[in-house]
Amino acid sequence: MRAELPSGSPAIGRRIAAVREAVAAAAARARRDPATVRIVAVAKTVAPASVCAALDAGLTDIGENYVQEARAKRAAGGDRGTWHLVGGLQRNKARAAARIFDRVHSIDSEAVAEALARAVGGRSLPVLIQVSVAGEPSKRGVAIEGLEALAQAVLRRPGLSLDGLMTVPPAGDPEAARAHFRLLRQLRDRTAARLGVELPHLSMGMSDDFTVAVEEGATWLRLGRALFGARGPVAWRPGSSAGGEGS
Repeated sequence: MRAELPSGSPAIGRRIAAVREAVAAAAARARRDPATVRIVAVAKTVAPASVCAALDAGLTDIGENYVQEARAKRAAGGDRGTWHLVGGLQRNKARAAARIFDRVHSIDSEAVAEALARAVGGRSLPVLIQVSVAGEPSKRGVAIEGLEALAQAVLRRPGLSLDGLMTVPPAGDPEAARAHFRLLRQLRDRTAARLGVELPHLSMGMSDDFTVAVEEGATWLRLGRALFGARGPVAWRPGSSAGGEGS
C-alpha cells in the first residue's frame, strides 16, 4: 500500500492517518491488535523541519540510516521522540550511535555488537539482529545459519538488550515479500525457543509492502516515502539548507 499524497509538511498528518488506517485494516485481516504495530518514520535525507512536523503530528518514533543526520535532526527536534538506527552500523560509529539512538535495528556481527556494548556505558540499549533472509550479497545482515550464534553473542553482552529481529526483503512485488516476512517470524520463534528468551519484535515492512508485513507479524514498520512523500530533487544533508524529502 502506498500513501501517495502531496509532498510537504501540511500533508504529513494526512499521510499518517492513511498509514494508520491501512495498518488497522491489515491487522484486522490477521486478527491482530493494531496497537501492537508501531510506525518508525524513516527520515533519511528528510529535512529537520519535516521531522519536527511528523513529531508535531503525533509520531513518536523516528528512524535514521546515518549517525550524522540523526545528530542534527534530534537536536532540531528538541530531543523529542524515540530514535531508531535502522541503517547499518560501522564499528567506528558505535560510540556516537550509543549516544544518539534509543534502539538499534541493525546488529549484524559479533564485532558490531561488541563495539556497541562497550559504548553504551551503564544503560541497557534495546537492539535487534538484522537477518539476510534472502541471502542478497548487496544487503547487510547475518546469514540464517549464523543467527543463533550471533543471538547468543548479543545476549552475553552487558548493556545490550536483544528483543527481536529485522530484515530487508528483495525489492519488487510486495506480495513476493510475504515469504521473507514469514521466514523471519519463523526464525524469531525458533531462536527464542532454542535460547529460552523473549524476542517480541519483528522489524519488517517498508512503504511498498508494510500491509503484508503487518499480516505476517511485524511489530515495527520502517516507513519513509509513505509518510514524507517522494524524495525531492535535492536531498537534505547536515549543513544543508535544502528542503529535501517531504519539503
